[in-house]
Parts: sequence; C-alpha cells; structure tokens
Amino acid sequence: MESQFELDIPVEHEQNIFGQLDKYVKKIEKTLSVSVILRDGSVLVKGDESALDHARYVFDELLGLSKRGNQITEQNVDYLLAMTKEEKSVSMADIDKDLLGYTISGKPIRPKTLGQQKYVAQIRDKMMVFGLGPAGTGKTYLAMAMAIAAFKSDTVGKIILTRPAIEAGESLGFLPGDLQQKIDPYLRPLYDALYQIMGADSFIKNSEKGLIEVAPLAYMRGRTLDNAFIILDEAQNTTPAQMKMFLTRIGFGSKVVITGDLSQKDLPFKAESGLEVAVKVLEGIDDIGFSYLTNKDVVRHPLVQKIVHAYEKYEAKMTYKQNRNSNNKRRGGV
Repeated sequence: MESQFELDIPVEHEQNIFGQLDKYVKKIEKTLSVSVILRDGSVLVKGDESALDHARYVFDELLGLSKRGNQITEQNVDYLLAMTKEEKSVSMADIDKDLLGYTISGKPIRPKTLGQQKYVAQIRDKMMVFGLGPAGTGKTYLAMAMAIAAFKSDTVGKIILTRPAIEAGESLGFLPGDLQQKIDPYLRPLYDALYQIMGADSFIKNSEKGLIEVAPLAYMRGRTLDNAFIILDEAQNTTPAQMKMFLTRIGFGSKVVITGDLSQKDLPFKAESGLEVAVKVLEGIDDIGFSYLTNKDVVRHPLVQKIVHAYEKYEAKMTYKQNRNSNNKRRGGV
C-alpha cells in the first residue's frame, strides 16, 4: 500500500541535496522505488512503507551533512543508499565530526564511511595497522593525514613513507635518468598526497631537515626506525622476506600503517605476497589492527566503485569455476 511523508528542507540546502539537475534525487527515486516532489520548501515522498523509511533516513542524513557545511557528493548519496540495502542506519554526523586536519587549500579531511572511520580509530589506538582494500578507499590518504597530524603535534619526530619499487612490467634499467629519477615515479602518489595535505614548501623544508623521508622499501634495510610515523604503501608487492625485514625495523615510539590491495599484485606469477603472509602470521597480536575496507568505502569517482564491484564479482566467479574444475578432476582421478 502506497503512503507518503513530507520533509522540510530549507531553500538554501535544496540544490546541495538534490544535486545538479536533480541528479541525486533521481538516483534516490530509482534505487528506492519512491517518487519525490518538491513543493515550496518541502519535499513530498511517496512509496511503500519500507521504501519511505529508507528515503527518510537518506534525506535526514543528507540534510544533516548539508547543515554542517558539507558539499554533498555522489559518493555520499551512493553510500547512504548502500546502507539502506544492508538495513544499516549509519550516522553520518558521527563520521563527519571526526576531523583529521585540513589540506593546504583549507579543505577538511575526514573519514567518509563507517569503514574509513574504523580504520582511522585503529590507527589512533594501535601501534601497527594493516589497511587492506581496493583502490579508492582512502587507505594511503587517511594514513598520510594521520601521520602529518602526529608530526605537527610532536607526537612523532619524523615521517617515513615507503613503497616497494616493483617494476610492474617495466624494467627500471631502461627508464631514463639516474637512480633517484628512476625511482621517483613509483613514489609519486606519496608525493602527491603530501603536497595536497601539507604543501610543497613545507614538505621540501622538512625533507631537507631529514624529518620527512620518501624512499623505496629497500632503503629501510639495516635501520631501526624510532619515534616515527611509518607508512608502507602498496604492501601487496612486497615479498615475504621484504615484509619481515620491514616489520623488524620498527623501534620505540613509532606508529606503523601498512596499506595494500591483494587483488592488485604486481609480483611475478605465483609469487607469494609478503602482505598476504603477514596477515596470516600476525592475526591475533593485540597491538596490531586489521582494517578491511570494501567497495562501499570507495570515495573516488562513483565509476571506480562500480569497476571495483564488477571485478570482485568476476574474480569470485572465476575462483568458483577453478575450485569446481579442481574438484571434478580429483573425483575423476579417484
């Protein structure tokens, strides 16, 4: 049976919540099977009871975000709609109040999903955190924001950012320039995040003092890293030996975040990932946290979320086929 409710939305928040050319409202209507009519500063929503409950939740959360000065994005709308499918009532107010800092342009840095909020909370509480999940979930960016906040508050005296310089199908020897110029492209995403959050001038100044270091993982060998915030990025491309080497560098007063996406390994075929081994070996140790982000936590362009989801479905289907074929061969050989 169709029902309806009316919601007051101040005129100054209408465009933010409805989106350009009513894009967000059209998405809400299509996803929840409701009709939305704007009438003189109020919104009339029609549909069945369960759909109306979901619509009320989505509009209330969007209005709350808008009133707190946020620019509503398609990611906000998609995330709230995804929560309705799972029958979860996530409070965006609780997530939104978790301010990590500001970019150099003054834009606030906050977690945008429940998964991201839990990831940030683990970084605060644990000495070491593994952030695992697909591209676009903010693993490295949020860790970087936390590192810079800790550095500015003198909680740590140094920031160390590292990545394995995996060749990913290209040979370093054939790239132009000296060793540093060959390595820099692998570290570029780390530089980009640093520049965006703290600015190029501040980074260069602190880098020259040796207080911020961006280096390939191989450069960590033989060192003990005390009083530092250390981020190992793209950890799925480490070998087990490299990962063990890195983990045993950690000194007193340090905090470590290890990020990676096990679905995007660039290691040689059938080579074991150091990240995969570390997760198995270290699970259950109290001072180590594990955050598993999913396609729902993707905060890049909405198309990225769809791509990640499509690959997850494809890979699950291929795994099922391989397991079925393997089982059939075993039965046939008995």
